Amino acid sequence: MTSVANRRSMMGLYSGNTCLRSHQVRIVLAEKGILTEINNIDGSDVPEDLMALNPYVSLPTLIDRELILYDSRVIVEYLDERYPHPPLMPVSPVDRAKLRLGLTTLERDIVEPAVSLDLVLGTRVENSHRKKLKSLLMSSSDLFGVQQFFLSDDFTIVDCVIAPILWRLDLFGIELPDNQQSISKYMERVFSRKSFKESLTEDEEEMRPDYL
Repeated sequence: MTSVANRRSMMGLYSGNTCLRSHQVRIVLAEKGILTEINNIDGSDVPEDLMALNPYVSLPTLIDRELILYDSRVIVEYLDERYPHPPLMPVSPVDRAKLRLGLTTLERDIVEPAVSLDLVLGTRVENSHRKKLKSLLMSSSDLFGVQQFFLSDDFTIVDCVIAPILWRLDLFGIELPDNQQSISKYMERVFSRKSFKESLTEDEEEMRPDYL
């Protein structure tokens, strides 16, 4: 019997319509101009194909011929290696290792708290999660203004990972203080990129219509 993956003629992505981690992958796809069949899933309406492909039925899930990946960190690094232009990671092994270490720190300190907040919006514990994420962002605010992008003069995977979180600040109920201009200016630079705008679903566009 022909598998679901083998029936595909191009790369495919199962993506959550408002899923933060799916958004990270969509930015990489748009940045590199990769032709992809994107299936944006709304809520719990999970296609049977995804159940057959991914034992965890998690999003995002990437299908590239016989290869099936379902971890956003693995997916974005695979895409950068599979489609090296434009590069989103350094060429030097030392610099790549440093970037990966930075991604690990970012995942622990910013991404995981943001994902947790997203999951508890509208519940009694929402406020404590919001305070935690805001505090973590404020403690890292100086890093957003050191270079053109996040700790780099080039747009990298790090920016693809953190930008969806900043896009959701209004949704999260987080308002940046007036003295946090470094984050605000960074957001303007990233949100104005063509690839970022192309990565947005209609529901994500509605999160911040002032930027479009």
